[in-house]
Amino acid sequence: MARIVIATYGSLGDLHPAIAVALELRQRGHDVIVASSENYREKIGTLGLTFHALRPDLLAEGGHVIAEIMDGPSGTRRLMQERMFPAVRAMHEDLAAILPGVDLLVASELVFAAPLLAATTGVRWVPYFLAPVTLFSSVDPPVLPMPPGLHWLPRVGPRAFRFVKWAARRVSHSWWRPLRELRRDCGLPPGGHPFFEGKFSPGLNLALFSPVLQPPQPDWPAGLQQTGFCFYDEAAGNSAAAAALPAEVEAFLQAGPPPIVFTLGSAAVYVAGQFYAESARAAQQLGRRALLLLGGNSPPPALPPSVLAWDYLPYRAIFPRAAAVVHQGGVGTTAQALRAGRPMVVVPFAHDQFDNAARVTRLGVGRTLPRGRYRAASIASVLAGLLADAEAIPKASRIAAQIAGESGTATACDALERELA
Repeated sequence: MARIVIATYGSLGDLHPAIAVALELRQRGHDVIVASSENYREKIGTLGLTFHALRPDLLAEGGHVIAEIMDGPSGTRRLMQERMFPAVRAMHEDLAAILPGVDLLVASELVFAAPLLAATTGVRWVPYFLAPVTLFSSVDPPVLPMPPGLHWLPRVGPRAFRFVKWAARRVSHSWWRPLRELRRDCGLPPGGHPFFEGKFSPGLNLALFSPVLQPPQPDWPAGLQQTGFCFYDEAAGNSAAAAALPAEVEAFLQAGPPPIVFTLGSAAVYVAGQFYAESARAAQQLGRRALLLLGGNSPPPALPPSVLAWDYLPYRAIFPRAAAVVHQGGVGTTAQALRAGRPMVVVPFAHDQFDNAARVTRLGVGRTLPRGRYRAASIASVLAGLLADAEAIPKASRIAAQIAGESGTATACDALERELA
């Protein structure tokens, strides 16, 4: 039995793959600690997993912080420059406290102290990556959260994207000064850039997403193993069977044709604006039923019986029963929609969402609608085109079948056990 720490930050889309891997490792007899934001202590504790708080805890400062970091092209800069790198000493201190006796540190790429601790303590370190955008392949360039007028630039070709990476390296150099200073204080050289070569381990690296989104690329780093998505289905007890839904929701689903599900995940809900009101109006214009997953927002006033508003429902239970899914494009939500075999409209807000939107659109199972154009008439028009596409549902069904055969969590844990051996 090994002692393993899994460290992660972010939304539920970031946390759930870590939980899936942690539960599988525990099932295999390992002692697992999940290190994450204090906000997740109760969630982790109810699963019987050991929890350790890891700073920074962004939600502790209030929802306005999430609103700032979900702000399009500037959101990533603000997250890194103003929140993550200034807290790297606290992050280092929190992780260092639990590493004695640990055999393996498995960390998301935002855990910037992990490479440093691997160098100073000798603990084996395995980083993991949840979406293609973070691997920056020049062969299959991602769509980065740039101003809308520049989204086309990476698609010009590998040479153009190499320029984009060079520019990103230069622009972001000052952001990670606190990490360079911490490494210096620990007697280490500055190290590689934490957005590029500095985030990869010399041993095992894990890509925890399906080849459906991006197959292996020739310029991925050595030692990178792709596993497929790692799903944690909380309300379904992490089983393939959907859990029982609330009686009111079940009655609504059975009362008519499958609804269009509108959701903003667990982060973009803080900047929902008129998303739900416009969504409800669009559904009425189409003559379609709708289910709004509000995530803490107030429901639009005077909703008709054809529109049901609910705070939260497990995606595994609800997406397969939708006609289509409209969402923000986080990789966790995108993975669940692909797994359910549902066509989708993606309205990206920040970070990886622009690239995920472009990829599902390229697959022929989705459409992309810019956040600035999210108005009832535009939504209705895009949804009408998607629902009338005779190829979208068969393509989505084929993708769902492929994902069902990937066993991402088991594959990831097999790789971790080989690394331990």
